[in-house]
Amino acid sequence: MKKIILFLTGFCFVASVFAQPFRFAQVTDTHVGGATGADDLRRTVQDLNQQLDVDFVIFSGDITEFGSDDELLLAKQILDSLQLPWYVIPGNHDSNWSESGANSFRKVFGEETFFFQHKGYMFMGTTSGPNMRMSPGQIPRENLVWMDSVFAANPDKETPLIYINHYPQDSSLNNWYEAVDRLKQRNVQLAMCGHGHQNKLYDWEGIPGVMGRSNLRANDTVGGYNIISIDDNQATYELRRPLWRTEESWLQVPLRNHHFEKDVKMYKRPDFSVNERYIGEVSKAWSFQDDSDLGTGFAVYGDLLITANTMGKVYALSTGSGEKRWEYTTGGKVYSTPAVWQGVVVVGSSDHHIYGLDAETGMLKWKVRTGKAVLGSPAVEDGVAFIGGSDGGFRAIDVEKGTVLWTFDELKGYVSAKPTIYKDKVIFGDWGNGFYALNKKDGKILWSWDNGHKNRMFSAAACYPIAVNNRIFIVAPDRFMTCLDADNGEVIWREKKDPIRVRESMGLSEDGNYVYVKTMDGNLLGISTNADNMEVVWTSKLQLPYELTPSAITSGGRKVFVPSHSGLLSAVDKESGEVLWQYKLSNGMINPILILDDKQVVASTMDGVIMKFNLR
Repeated sequence: MKKIILFLTGFCFVASVFAQPFRFAQVTDTHVGGATGADDLRRTVQDLNQQLDVDFVIFSGDITEFGSDDELLLAKQILDSLQLPWYVIPGNHDSNWSESGANSFRKVFGEETFFFQHKGYMFMGTTSGPNMRMSPGQIPRENLVWMDSVFAANPDKETPLIYINHYPQDSSLNNWYEAVDRLKQRNVQLAMCGHGHQNKLYDWEGIPGVMGRSNLRANDTVGGYNIISIDDNQATYELRRPLWRTEESWLQVPLRNHHFEKDVKMYKRPDFSVNERYIGEVSKAWSFQDDSDLGTGFAVYGDLLITANTMGKVYALSTGSGEKRWEYTTGGKVYSTPAVWQGVVVVGSSDHHIYGLDAETGMLKWKVRTGKAVLGSPAVEDGVAFIGGSDGGFRAIDVEKGTVLWTFDELKGYVSAKPTIYKDKVIFGDWGNGFYALNKKDGKILWSWDNGHKNRMFSAAACYPIAVNNRIFIVAPDRFMTCLDADNGEVIWREKKDPIRVRESMGLSEDGNYVYVKTMDGNLLGISTNADNMEVVWTSKLQLPYELTPSAITSGGRKVFVPSHSGLLSAVDKESGEVLWQYKLSNGMINPILILDDKQVVASTMDGVIMKFNLR
């Protein structure tokens, strides 16, 4: 039987019908590409094809280990042998480290959300993120807009609903409350997730939530999945050991219309009261709400701010009013921060192209075809754009003509950050634990460095390298900070300094004396650019909660601007380290910040919010 996917492209009203008993399976966290992921999934598919009383299967995320094209195609090949209808959503492993910018998931599986009705129940599945940027999970803004459209097209609020997301619907997601508030307007009777690799019952503000175990065998002989029986106003969970046995039921969840009584325990919503605390220091000039996620920073051209979103649109806003002036649509999600040189916008897209657009109008001037997605951001110097892709290539492009001047094609992994241009070198990392210095004139490799890790998640690939005093400074998810000799790539020092847990967010002080680093504990520190070790020479008074966002730290005038993964923008005095002001844009991750001048700053968040601020 061929796979059936009922993705909603055109909506129609379907009246609620009396719910009938049925059984379905949840398979989650298959991690194809990991040590046993493919074999464990093959075994489960073989087993499911023998389950005559199972109506369909839901795959609730982390289908692959790294979201690579090869892993996705392998997973699809295995699932094509499944003789039951099946529905699939991505998880954080499919999106956060994806060489395609989470674009290939849609191409391989047809979509990244699903909605269907079965025997009196509605089933809805959404994406979880985070997409390409390390932070807590986030349901993409376009998924929330999609949920609204599905509910508008299916107005019967009495039809029972089962909701699926890879993450638990709690603080694991930055915007959990936006989904929960929507769900509670309907007759949601059950929510399901994966992610935690264990069978577990939750209560998400009165919504029964159930986490399913990973399909991986881990330390067992075989893996496992859950078979869920819907009958007599109850969901009964049984753990199935594929090709072996079905164990006794481990959970029964009552199914009912909760009406969400007032005594239901509510989680704490994000607190925006900080925005009233510094009214004399910072004020919002204007805001713009995109209908999709934003994973890029800004370029500025005259009175235009240029950015891009995950619907593939590159667009310009007026710096004065925030009004949209133009937009150009590419064929894939965009995570590349645009750059402008003499009226030409350069930006990469996950549709396998690098674009040159007219900065005044957004009209296409040229485009360069690549082998895979282009997630890296361009750095431009003297009319040449330097940008890395996911096809093993790093390119130099003549911005005026749109011609490729040279290509370095020996990358170990894909590029997702912005290179640093320093003297005669172009310096950057990739997601194969590679780190490179190329000759900017001809692309010849001058030196390379490897951090020694086998796990590519520890690559120094998300930070913008800092170059000063003939040294290169980088940080990575392994919590090491490394100082390299700019001439030859030799290690000057490399330290993991407990309890200082540095991550990819860093920046250079204006005087060049220290590198700002943000720790996972929410501290902002200054590391000496001259010392022979990781010497802390400056400490701020900033204290954020647990913090992950890799967005660069920016400084200008007396202020250091610090992004966070929860939408809080902080300005710190560069001399005293005192917090000058804070402003919470949303609860999403803040992207790279743009300083217009000493009295104007622009910031955006992953959930589509753009704000311009006036400073005192």
